[in-house]
Amino acid sequence: MPTPARRPAPRFAVVDVLDREALLPAIFFVFSRSGCDAAVQQCLRSGLRLTTAEQEAEIRRTVEQRCAAVPAQDLAVLGYWEWSQALERGIASHHAGLLPLFKETVEDLFSRGLVKVVFATETLALGINMPARSVVLDKLTKWDGSAHQDITPGEYTQLTGRAGRRGIDVEGHAVVVDHGALDPVALAGLASRRTYPLRSSFRPTYNMAVNLVAQVGRDRAREVLETSFAQFQADRAVVGLARQAQAHAEALDGYAKAMECHLGDFAEYARIRHQLTDREQDLSREAARARRAEARASLEQLRVGDVVEIPGGRRAGYAVVLDPGRDAGLDGPRPTVLTAERQVRTLTTADLDRGVRTVSSVRVPKQFSPRNAAHKRDLASALRSALADPSRLVRPDRGSRPGRSEAADDATVAGLRRRLRAHPCHGCSEREDHARWAERYHRLKREHDALVRRIDGRTSSIARIFDRICDVLAETGYLETVTDADAPDRARLRVTTSGQWLRRLYAESDLLVAECLRRGIWDGLDAPGLAAAVSTVVFEARREERDHVPQVPGGPQGRLGQALDETLRVWSRLEDLELAHRLQTTRPLDTGLVEPIHRWASGRSLGTVLQGTELAAGDFVRWCKQVIDLLDQIGQAAPQAATRTTARRAVDQLRRGVVAYSSV
Repeated sequence: MPTPARRPAPRFAVVDVLDREALLPAIFFVFSRSGCDAAVQQCLRSGLRLTTAEQEAEIRRTVEQRCAAVPAQDLAVLGYWEWSQALERGIASHHAGLLPLFKETVEDLFSRGLVKVVFATETLALGINMPARSVVLDKLTKWDGSAHQDITPGEYTQLTGRAGRRGIDVEGHAVVVDHGALDPVALAGLASRRTYPLRSSFRPTYNMAVNLVAQVGRDRAREVLETSFAQFQADRAVVGLARQAQAHAEALDGYAKAMECHLGDFAEYARIRHQLTDREQDLSREAARARRAEARASLEQLRVGDVVEIPGGRRAGYAVVLDPGRDAGLDGPRPTVLTAERQVRTLTTADLDRGVRTVSSVRVPKQFSPRNAAHKRDLASALRSALADPSRLVRPDRGSRPGRSEAADDATVAGLRRRLRAHPCHGCSEREDHARWAERYHRLKREHDALVRRIDGRTSSIARIFDRICDVLAETGYLETVTDADAPDRARLRVTTSGQWLRRLYAESDLLVAECLRRGIWDGLDAPGLAAAVSTVVFEARREERDHVPQVPGGPQGRLGQALDETLRVWSRLEDLELAHRLQTTRPLDTGLVEPIHRWASGRSLGTVLQGTELAAGDFVRWCKQVIDLLDQIGQAAPQAATRTTARRAVDQLRRGVVAYSSV
């Protein structure tokens, strides 16, 4: 009979044991934010209390003093009351989703011995002075964004190194909670290893290149980079990558054999299918953008009394406009309508799969009240009468064909479909089986090609990357080739005026920012708009936040919408240039912070800013501070004085409320 899997002890029970054994204060590492918050709630529900009445009163005084400046309406959004209740019992969580002010308060109370247990993610192990008597590890694996991975000996030492307070404890205690997947041998290996490989994360950037060329010249810069530790490690790593590439090549040969078709070249047939799929997806995205623009434009034209046909979505049917809602805010118009079923509804672009159509009109009495049942009954009756009278109806445009796929009229799609049907493999009875192998081949081939590019670039890679970066900078006008009068046969690189501006930008997407500033794409934006535009090159959504579709303040045709479109075009051209020079491409734009940061810079409350998003308050503050940092640089580096002024104004408008309460 198989042995049943061991279930881990509840976290509150582990804390209770630590308390009885005098092993508190403790840091309890749980490798997820939600896990940390759930652990705190579990302890509260269990009735666990780790503080005396005097300690509880001191915690309450400290919390009230530190949070006195936070507006009352923001406290509710931040979960202040649940957080402070847990603190008073000596229990807290600590992770990147918490407001920095809250994290600083937890750190202060823990270091003073008032908070007894902190449930934390591994970020607490880095750079924060919070020694404890004990450290508890919930498990020895963590999620790295794509898969569950075992923690390394270095990570284990970093985490457990918090155990033991200097000058207080004789020794520290590291506890690993027993669970079904725990391997004692692996745990012993983690605890006994004391030497760890040092990994260099160094790589040249555009900003670094222009600064090195300006200070020591290209040749001397190459010599310095060739002797770097990163280059030494890169050369040693090629052997392992080559083995991986060989395994890929063998697997690709197997996939190629598996997709062979007796009727023809199935690899060619698969390429046509991929081209067709890519084209149809491009058309679908373009059509979705066009429908959103059409929906917004149709809402902007509505007047009181218009009878509209809502073509689809949750609000499909007919309705009469009570209020055009043009001043509703950043999402565009939000008209209030009365349906034929006497329901009062608010329309947004999210409710529509395309634009509404005005088919007639009725008179809405001035004294109409949406709360009055008789008023709604009479107006709904007038709506039905208008729809029943053919002479009052506006006929639809015969040229419009709603619901027809964009791909149906596309010449490229039609041509690819003809090629697909005409291909010999199209009639194969095992076509879909071949196609599955072809899809596996396609995915692995992409990985293999990327791996080969990495191998090609590893030998003398740091200096070669520097050379390629210099080539891109020369091609875009940030560096130029010059010759000296005393050595006409020797050319050297010199930083241009545009390059001098780039020297002041230290962002991850430094060249993209410099291009947007040089081309004037962000000129003319107001302070909230500039902050929103800058956020697209800073923000990177967490996995659970990526499904959110943001609304662009002012709509896609507004000043900000046009600036974002231009920014995207610049990024696309830059990506093409980087690919041509075999460089790691600039990170894609992410519009997930555009709406929240525009609202915050416009003076909205924290609750309004975070409404409808998956952003935690702590994440929002952290991203705000990164946007502020880049805006500070733009305030020094933008070629246009007006843009520099706007950037400084945006910094002032962002640095308020919860964003200004913390030094983190």
